[in-house]
Amino acid sequence: MRYFIKLAYKGTNYHGWQYQPGSDTVQETLNKALSILLKTEIDIVGAGRTDSGVHAKQMFAHFDYEPEIDIPQLVHKLNSFLPKDIVIFDILKVANAAHARFDATKRTYEYHIHTIKDVFENEASYQFQLPLNIDKMNEACQILFRHTDFECFSKVNTDVRTFNCIIFEAHWQQDGNKLVFTIAADRFLRNMVRAIVGTMINIGTGKISLQDFEKIIDSKDRSNAGFSVPAHGLYLTKIEYNFEALGIRH
Repeated sequence: MRYFIKLAYKGTNYHGWQYQPGSDTVQETLNKALSILLKTEIDIVGAGRTDSGVHAKQMFAHFDYEPEIDIPQLVHKLNSFLPKDIVIFDILKVANAAHARFDATKRTYEYHIHTIKDVFENEASYQFQLPLNIDKMNEACQILFRHTDFECFSKVNTDVRTFNCIIFEAHWQQDGNKLVFTIAADRFLRNMVRAIVGTMINIGTGKISLQDFEKIIDSKDRSNAGFSVPAHGLYLTKIEYNFEALGIRH
């Protein structure tokens, strides 16, 4: 039987989601915990791969296990067993063909910036103290909707078959000294959100224009785009599915 696991994690102490030999990752930590508690080798498949230091307020993964699971008991045991920076919200029984990565229909990220020195935000937000024109940055968000090929914001030498993504939502919001960029799409390329934010910061400081931003996207060249902002300000906040199609029975 196949199960979806709904979780969150603070990525500070991990080299990303994906298993890497010799490095602490979220996937490896969960594999070990599930394997010990279920007394069999478990290999979970995530809905995506977050980079080193990136956080997830909501993540899904799936794993296979034939016996019926006492879900409340396993959730409790996992939360007692796992380190304090990973939390399990729920485990859902799904159809055997359901896939945490390929069946996701929408993913949402947030990037957090603070504009004054704040000792409590150092691991949760990126400090950027230069003045930013948020109106111009929101105008740049509208340009994203006119495009589908975002190769210019992708990490180079990546193994994807296409650089096309459909952007559903993109906007900046400011609350005092805090800025949040929200973006939702059907899929994301590696480093895409951090590169978009860095390029939009260049718009906000007046380093490049909105016309430059459009030309950068059309160029499909990562070297033309802006810097990649630090990982610790990035959060995967939501992953959406058609749960009825996945055969949720829990």
